[in-house]
Amino acid sequence: MNMSIGLTFPGSLQDESILCYICKKYNVNLNIIEASFSMDAGWAILQIEGLEEEIKTVFTYLSEKGVKVQQIQINKK
Repeated sequence: MNMSIGLTFPGSLQDESILCYICKKYNVNLNIIEASFSMDAGWAILQIEGLEEEIKTVFTYLSEKGVKVQQIQINKK
């Protein structure tokens, strides 16, 4: 499965390597399309590719960290 997603990060996560952690921990590929981060908040538009169940696990992890996830487009492979 391949999809485009939007993420909104709270400022409290500014010192955490969340995207790097996802790539190491889960069997998914991330491609950053566009992003902006500041001390108060951040956002990113990404493409994520992997098995549907693995992507759902990533979404659960992000939600638990306080990151808002918005699915923009889904392309099943």
